[in-house]
Amino acid sequence: MGPLIPQGYVNPDLNLFFAFVIGLGFGYVLEQGGFSNSRKLAGVFYGYDFVVLRVFFTAALTAAIGLLLFSYMGWVEYDMLYVNPTFLKSAIVGGIIMGFGFVLGGYCPGTSMVGAVIGKIDAMFFVLGLLGGIFFFGSFYELFRPLYEADNLGGILVYDSLGVDRDWFVFLFGMVALASFIITRKIEDKVNGVELLPKGLFHPSYRMPFFMMLFLTLLNLYLPGEPRSKWYENDAETLLKAAVSASHYASIDEVAYKLLHEPENDLLLVDVRSPDEFAAFSLPGAINLPLAEVLSQKAEKLLGDTRKNIVLYSYASTAADQAWLLLQRRGIQNIRVLQQGLNGFFSAYFTGSNQTESRSEQVNFDLRFRQRAMKAFKTGEAAEKIVTKGTPVTTIVDIMPPKAGKGGC
Repeated sequence: MGPLIPQGYVNPDLNLFFAFVIGLGFGYVLEQGGFSNSRKLAGVFYGYDFVVLRVFFTAALTAAIGLLLFSYMGWVEYDMLYVNPTFLKSAIVGGIIMGFGFVLGGYCPGTSMVGAVIGKIDAMFFVLGLLGGIFFFGSFYELFRPLYEADNLGGILVYDSLGVDRDWFVFLFGMVALASFIITRKIEDKVNGVELLPKGLFHPSYRMPFFMMLFLTLLNLYLPGEPRSKWYENDAETLLKAAVSASHYASIDEVAYKLLHEPENDLLLVDVRSPDEFAAFSLPGAINLPLAEVLSQKAEKLLGDTRKNIVLYSYASTAADQAWLLLQRRGIQNIRVLQQGLNGFFSAYFTGSNQTESRSEQVNFDLRFRQRAMKAFKTGEAAEKIVTKGTPVTTIVDIMPPKAGKGGC
């Protein structure tokens, strides 16, 4: 459902319902376009009907331009799109087998289903052959597995493989698609003996779609690479209210308590200082993410996938506050800043400054906790513990009665 589910316009529980409705619509469009006719589908191999080629080009170009426009408007995040991994050898072999079957039967898997549903007997046999092939492959999967998993190139993209800029690739692809529309239609007219008057470069029915696609491909080159804001980003007013209320701070006592009580520790401590400063001293279990890298893809993957509550810290709170603003703007949730920073934490739990008795029972309770926590941190009890399996202890007990000594008892 594209960006509609993440933005809350569509309930995620209705996924299957919409998939069913879209599937019905897709099948109807295929049937109305003549894709239930095997002769029409096979026509691309004989030169009398290139509708399949034009439909494939139209679908690919529409999807590419649509995704780019949605990305510019902040509705779709390219990094969140799933790309099927490419298995080179299996893709080549599978393409040859499918192409051979396409020429012989006149159907691909999807169009065979459409033809079978409307009662085409040849399509029904094609579906039976398809099911037989699936059963055969599944039964001998271990035999085919080396080929099936051969040359795994991962989720590669065509423009990355060619070393071409994404927008320029879409533009060049659009030019190839538009040229193919003109060329294939002229081949069709020549093979079928159709002569159009007046003669011209474009088929009359292609003028409007041709110029529309040409305009969109050219527009793509002039649009900015990234939108000014994205749908998941928090607005400035919300950020200002949160910053003024100071509700985004985590107290040093809370952090210390959770560090000392591992079962209750739901924090991911993120040190935004430089790597050298992090290496010199850091809190137990913390990870290093310098301030300059908080908007990188590494940071987005690291912080966006965690289910823990994120606490940022630096020496004071200035750098951590800046990181908090950037990440909040980016849409990262459950993120706070260590109040008073490392300086305050070090002062409370390592130097013990300003720890004097008070008339307030709560203050004295906090003082006793800090004194015990200080001892734990200094003795290393707060360090991250590595749990290993214990070695069983075997005790051999001699159950035989002792031999009677000389002289008896």
